[in-house]
Amino acid sequence: MGTVLVLIILGAIVALIVRSMIKDRKNGKSASCGGDCSHCKGCH
Repeated sequence: MGTVLVLIILGAIVALIVRSMIKDRKNGKSASCGGDCSHCKGCH
């Protein structure tokens, strides 16, 4: 029973992280590119 509980908690954490990443991407934010091409030289 403890294993199931840990899996549920981990699943919820992963879901929140993915949700946050999707929200950031929709708002133009990204971990790989901040949208400032002067810093990354041709990301777009």
